[in-house]
Order: sequence, then structure tokens, then C-alpha cells
Amino acid sequence: MIAMSELAANSETMETPGTKEMYLKTYRQGAEVLIAVCDCEILGKTFAEGHLRMEVSPEFFGDEKASCSEVEVALARATMANFVGRRAVEYAISLGYVDKENVLSIGEVLYAQMVRM
Repeated sequence: MIAMSELAANSETMETPGTKEMYLKTYRQGAEVLIAVCDCEILGKTFAEGHLRMEVSPEFFGDEKASCSEVEVALARATMANFVGRRAVEYAISLGYVDKENVLSIGEVLYAQMVRM
């Protein structure tokens, strides 16, 4: 299990300008906009811990790489979001979309959700 105190609170360490280190996919249904964001290196992998199992599916997270700034733009329009992986979750925390107290870890991979009401 990953200690929540290990989470970064600063996005400066997130990316070198211009790098695309996350996958981003956007879904629209009426007024709702869901984005799915995951770290590149975990796409296509499955993680388990106890009775919990998480598949980081290319069908759900897509095949388009995105920079942190592109994720930030997508988040500004999102009503819901799923974040998987240390980089994705820490970036969501640094932008204020996720509280670190609400982050889960499954097989040492961070997972968080955001819903805007």
C-alpha cells in the first residue's frame, strides 16, 4: 500500500515542457463530460490487491498521449474524471481536483475519481 504522505503536492515535477506522459480520453453524454487519464507506462496492465482488481484498458483510456497542460484543459470542462497512476493522480491533486485523502491504491497503483456537482 502506498502511503498518502508520499504524494507530491507540486506540479513542477510533473513534466518537462512538451512531454506527453499520460493517456487522455474524453467521453461526452449530453451535458456530462468524463475524462479518463492514466500514466503511459501502465496502459494495458492489470493490478490487484485483495479482492480489488483494476484493468487499465486501452479501450477506456484511449491511445492519445497528452501533456499535463492538455490534461488541465480537458479537466476544466470535465464533470467527471478517472485518474490512474502516480503521475495522473498527483497532477489532479496539484490542480485541486482530488484530495489526497480520497486516493486509493490497488496493487501499488494510485487511483482517484473526481465528480463536479
